[in-house]
Amino acid sequence: MFNTAANTPDPEILMRTLKLQREMAATGLDGVLLLQISDRFYFSGTTQQAHLYIPVEGDPILMVKKSIPRARAESPLKTITALDRPSQLPDILKAHNCPAPRVLGMELDVLPFNLYQRYTGLWPDVTIQDCSPMVRQLRAVKSSYEIDMIRKAAGLADRMAGFAATVLREGVPEIEMAGLLEAEARRLGHQGLVRMRLWGSEMFYGLFMSGWSAAVPSSLASPTGGVAMSPAFGQGPGPKKIEAGEPILFDYAFARNGYLADHTRIYCIGELPQNLVAGHEAMLELQALVSREALPGKSCGDIYDLALDFVKSKGYTTYFMGADDGRVSFIAHGIGLELDEFPFIAAGQQMILREGMVIAMEPKLVFPGQGVVGIENTFLVTENGLERLTQFEDGIVAL
Repeated sequence: MFNTAANTPDPEILMRTLKLQREMAATGLDGVLLLQISDRFYFSGTTQQAHLYIPVEGDPILMVKKSIPRARAESPLKTITALDRPSQLPDILKAHNCPAPRVLGMELDVLPFNLYQRYTGLWPDVTIQDCSPMVRQLRAVKSSYEIDMIRKAAGLADRMAGFAATVLREGVPEIEMAGLLEAEARRLGHQGLVRMRLWGSEMFYGLFMSGWSAAVPSSLASPTGGVAMSPAFGQGPGPKKIEAGEPILFDYAFARNGYLADHTRIYCIGELPQNLVAGHEAMLELQALVSREALPGKSCGDIYDLALDFVKSKGYTTYFMGADDGRVSFIAHGIGLELDEFPFIAAGQQMILREGMVIAMEPKLVFPGQGVVGIENTFLVTENGLERLTQFEDGIVAL
């Protein structure tokens, strides 16, 4: 009845739970209550509507509102029970011999205030602490299973980059071409959604824009934006038609079995102006520089500062990672179940790179009125430095 072929392996869920419980014990948490969908999936293997309680010792309890049969088919957790309303939580924990938590961890980076108030009243004298940093740092270091999932997504991202080169045509509206690309991605197994954690952030498959349209800023935490189809979703492809002699930006994340690989490639029908070609080559140099410097033990903020120094030396400060108020202060972001995971190679970031982290590095230049050039690839942090997972050619693809 249910498609369980891609279920998260039982030992993987157990390993994640034990790692979290060790961190909980070290920080004095009696339990964590997870509501955010990616966190629940990471620790339970299902996205069904539920509350997941993980005690500092013992088995997790997945309390499901909808659908219990599907949750039981997808999750390896031993204790999966029904939950009609949050007020039942104390009784359910008691029925499973879980003591009431005195110090409870919750995801306060994404938990709405009205829900926070509801949960504070469930147990007398409970103290709620933010467990989001703990959970996000644990998720930042990928297991061998996760790395394999991301490798497979990266291979499909490469196939999409090759497919784009066969279908891009002058005179076709961006939105029409985006639909063609997205249909191919679905045919290859794209899950149809790219998850983000940042409050209020939304993403479909990614961004496909051409020429000046790509340089139009948006509210998205990205150096690019796009004219879009309306202010209701002010990012991505719009009605502009693809033209010769302009950069065509294909910035898509491939999502397979929950895991993402992010990439950007630049295409052109005919020849680009020389200033854009030179800018693209500079971004490839910057990618190579950061790839050499991004070693385990290095500070993310220090690596970002090194990138800024390079950009300044090349004279591209005005255009780097956005223009005017559309500029963002990062060059790489962590990636996994979500597009905006730890770590961020960004201004002021003190997080240290660790072996097993996966990042999407995207040095780009935004030229208002002309378009965007640059590159994005997904990399694995290894003991010897960065291993590149997306392999399609980096140069401007001439059509």
